[in-house]
Amino acid sequence: MRRERKAKIIATLGPASSDPAMIEKLFDAGADVFRLNFSHGTREDHKQRLDIIRALEAKKGRPIGILQDLQGPKIRIGTLKAGPVTLVRGEELEFRLDREPGDAKSVALPHPEVFENMMPGHRIMIDDGKLQLECIGCESDRIRARIVVGGLLSDRKGVNLPQTELAISPLTPKDREDLAFGLDMGVDWVALSFVQRPSDVIEAQALIKGRAGVMAKIEKPAALGRMDDIIALVDAVMVARGDLGVEIPPEDVPGRQKELIRLCRHAGKPVVVATQMLESMIKSPSPTRAEASDVATAIYDSADAVMLSAESASGDWPVEAVSMMNRIIEHTETHKLYRSIIDALQPSPESTTPHAVAAAAADIADAIGATAIVAYTASGTTSMRAARKRPKVPILSLSPTALTARQLALLWGNHSVVTAEITSYDDMVERAKAHALEEGFAAIGDRIVIIAGFPVGRQGSTNNVRVVRI
Repeated sequence: MRRERKAKIIATLGPASSDPAMIEKLFDAGADVFRLNFSHGTREDHKQRLDIIRALEAKKGRPIGILQDLQGPKIRIGTLKAGPVTLVRGEELEFRLDREPGDAKSVALPHPEVFENMMPGHRIMIDDGKLQLECIGCESDRIRARIVVGGLLSDRKGVNLPQTELAISPLTPKDREDLAFGLDMGVDWVALSFVQRPSDVIEAQALIKGRAGVMAKIEKPAALGRMDDIIALVDAVMVARGDLGVEIPPEDVPGRQKELIRLCRHAGKPVVVATQMLESMIKSPSPTRAEASDVATAIYDSADAVMLSAESASGDWPVEAVSMMNRIIEHTETHKLYRSIIDALQPSPESTTPHAVAAAAADIADAIGATAIVAYTASGTTSMRAARKRPKVPILSLSPTALTARQLALLWGNHSVVTAEITSYDDMVERAKAHALEEGFAAIGDRIVIIAGFPVGRQGSTNNVRVVRI
């Protein structure tokens, strides 16, 4: 079963999408990767969903990616003595380093790292930015803040600190336990929430040890100034516009999104655009026109994948949301302006043999009218180099490793097949032709372009391109 589009769809699973029949419907509607959001649900819930996906994968005969999204460190206020209170603009609110219930004048903020790094003038955002305050004084256990935007405050609301870089790990004790659980049950990708610095990625990699791909969620301003180093370390990036859109001005989000997509494409790393893509479809069977344009913009920008969150996890129309996203991508990619926009964003080829070979494969396929690029890859790197070029023809990735094939379900233009290790050059050619026929990427008389590395099995050795006729 192959998709006709190049960009991929990630669908989050949740209460509305947990049974085998619904998950199969989501896959058939267009989901390529399923996200398990560890901010919600029990580990048993997630294990059950993973088992359903693996059974579906066997039934469909196509690798399906599974993304574990870790919760990360959540900064929250404490409880309130008498229920919700109203904060009035111009008045002051005190934050205390304790857990005692609060009121309209003083609330608990049991996070010592906030008090260690807060400075006068720093903004404090509560409840996704609905309430906004400015620090006017801070001590080791007290922060005085002026209310800039008031409103109703209730228990345990989240706090965002856009100007305060916190000396905390993106992996809480809960995250570490969840991570170990996810790796043991066999997730393909791990998304790290609230990455601020390259060392955050290194810390996670030391725990993951290559058992899954590492995806950095960009939702903190501190990360934006270090993107080159972060992208160099990770396997993929998610533009997580929810918290990012709270911590930076909304008018800056579109430009930042384009920058991040461009940086990832130049680096040859998959990039996902996420949050509020079809938000209205949580309750409505159709999106707003602005939401449809938002999805299309990500596709025109050359994102590898777009993601649904609550739309598929807890909304009333999960299958319709995936189907709508699928149709938007297909229509965008067949629009007469799409190819010219994608080509205008073409990154310069890197001066290495593997990159040159992958780029040449795309040019050759275009010049001779080939129907596919067939990439032999153990780690996925060869396919990612080919996808960096955004070729006009699909990329058929043949890998002896199921983990690699599943991870590549996220990659632009890619279709994965798990195959045995090749034993010789002739074996490579014959197997490429056979899979191209079996998977519907070529017919008798068609030509395909094969890229691989020799000697076989050596990572990063892409050095061979071959044109063959079926």
